[in-house]
Amino acid sequence: MRKINKNTHRVMASAIIGMLGFAALPVSAQTVIKIAHPNVPDHPMGQAFSYFEELIESRSDGEFSVDVYHSSQFGNFDSVVQGLQTGMLQMGSASTPNLAPFSDDFLIFDMPFLFPSYEAADLITDGPIGRTAAQALVETGIIGLGYIDIGFRHIFNNRRSVETIEDAAGLKIRSTPSSAHIATLESLGMNPTPISWNEVYTALQQGTVDGIDIDLNLAWFNNFHEVNQNLTLVRSLYSPHLVMISQTFYESLSTSEQILVTEAFAEMKLYQRELIRQNEEMILEKMEEAGVNIVELGEAERANWATATEGVYNEFEDVIGSDLIERARATMSD
Repeated sequence: MRKINKNTHRVMASAIIGMLGFAALPVSAQTVIKIAHPNVPDHPMGQAFSYFEELIESRSDGEFSVDVYHSSQFGNFDSVVQGLQTGMLQMGSASTPNLAPFSDDFLIFDMPFLFPSYEAADLITDGPIGRTAAQALVETGIIGLGYIDIGFRHIFNNRRSVETIEDAAGLKIRSTPSSAHIATLESLGMNPTPISWNEVYTALQQGTVDGIDIDLNLAWFNNFHEVNQNLTLVRSLYSPHLVMISQTFYESLSTSEQILVTEAFAEMKLYQRELIRQNEEMILEKMEEAGVNIVELGEAERANWATATEGVYNEFEDVIGSDLIERARATMSD
């Protein structure tokens, strides 16, 4: 696996910030940044926020102090939002399904088989569509800094090898509470069952559900391969997280301090995405060594799965807007 070069991200991010016409100046007063995210420290998200901490504290000569609350230590999504709004928290990270109540635009990330690759997803998250969705948070006192990866979802289960859409029929699969996610699994013949994140491992272990629809990094760093011995590589949904910052906190910073934070985030974002993407090959190798049966859908079979989910678009078209769906497709096809 190619070693990730953090310096490359530093150069790329600096070039981006430099286009804004700002120069990073030294900060003059100690500032505490409390950050909350839901993942374990070893997950690429945890590693990336540790990298952000390193960048901020070293470049400010210690005048910035960063405290990271990982593994949902600060609380659930509602707690993070309230923390950002009240000033108890300066930064946080949230999945796009959780953000859908703020803007229907976030539902574009719940549409099945829409994103053909990570590179295509970058065009949406880093482009006008992603920025417009994030802009909806401003009126609630929150600024969206940008998106980091969670990954593409696949089907894990402990019942049988799933090689065709027929094999998936009847499987009881843990889903998120997202209505579009539930509709997608139903259209594929499965029985979606929303379960709280902190109860997932036990539910898989005890057979409360047959499996889970999840990306490779979350599955690996939460040891789901220990209780699910069948994996089908589907790439049904692409899931990002939006990294947010309290508007009150951000606007209290000087221009140079704001640029220090945004520049560090720009580097952290590139670093985190590369970790997520490079990890996948390693994870598949490790899972195979651990005895997981891995099936990759062929092009024709994956097309069958995509066709089966076309009704999801009809169901949510009025909410998301057909124009947004078409703009997303056009952006990724250019």
